Formats: sequence, C-alpha cells, structure tokens
Amino acid sequence: MKKPTLTAIGGLDVRPRADAEEFYQALEIDVLARTLWGEARSEGHIGMEAVASVVLNRVKVAQGHGGKYWWGSNIIQVCQKPYQFSCWNRSDPNFQKLQAVDNKNLYFATALRIARRAVIGALPDHTGGATHYHTDYASPYWARGQEPSAVIGRHIFYKLIKT
Repeated sequence: MKKPTLTAIGGLDVRPRADAEEFYQALEIDVLARTLWGEARSEGHIGMEAVASVVLNRVKVAQGHGGKYWWGSNIIQVCQKPYQFSCWNRSDPNFQKLQAVDNKNLYFATALRIARRAVIGALPDHTGGATHYHTDYASPYWARGQEPSAVIGRHIFYKLIKT
C-alpha cells in the first residue's frame, strides 16, 4: 500500500521547491500561450512567436533595470499588465474567449508549443529585440516617428527600450 504524501501543513505548501518551480513554469506557459492566442492567433506561427518575443524582451528590460520595470518583471506580470496586451483587458471581446479556450483548439495548441519554447529560452526573436507592437490598422501615439524593427503579418514591431 502506497503511503500518502504530505503536501500541506496548516495551509502551507511543504512540497519540494522543484514542484513549486514546475507549477510556476506551467502557469507562465499557460498565461503566455493565452496571450499569444488572444493577440496573434490569426498571425500564424511566426506571428505568435513574434508576440512571445515582445513579452520576453520586456522581461529582459526589467532584468536590466534591477529586476523591476513598470510593466512587470516576469512573463505573467508583463502579459497581464493592464492595457499592455489588450486580450487581458476585461472589456476586450477576447477576454472571455481567452478564459475558455483549451488545447482542443488548434491555434491554442500551437500557442502552447510556442510558449513552452519561449519559457525555456529556445525561441528565435524575429522582431529585432522589439518591446512594443501594434496592428497595421492602429496608430498609437508612442509609434509616431519611430522606426519599426520588423513587420510580421499585420503587426508592426518596435524596439523602443534597450535591453
């Protein structure tokens, strides 16, 4: 008979640190995949990789500023910072879809594969180090007078902050 494993005492998690790290990594993958799906599912594989690169480049910027930056310091904070990736805005039509999608959806399954590669550092950056992007039908104030670092599908990318 297998002995039960103790994982909590008085509400405190007592599992080994590796379990907590695996859980956090799985959460990062999930949040990043949902961001890719919400922002770029119509942009194909390369388009989703490009959005993942923006997230990773923002994390690098934060690391270069002592681990802190206004948009957050890790993948989850960067993705979910209000008004940075519109799919996470509660008023965005994608928000409810974002909560419900699962890996039975072909585009979300692709986003999960890309997110896994991104989290382990195995993703190429097609954006030239971009920290910002917008669709080709938008004209945000911050893009005025800026030189794009890449154009991928309907997204225009900019490296506005040095990593």
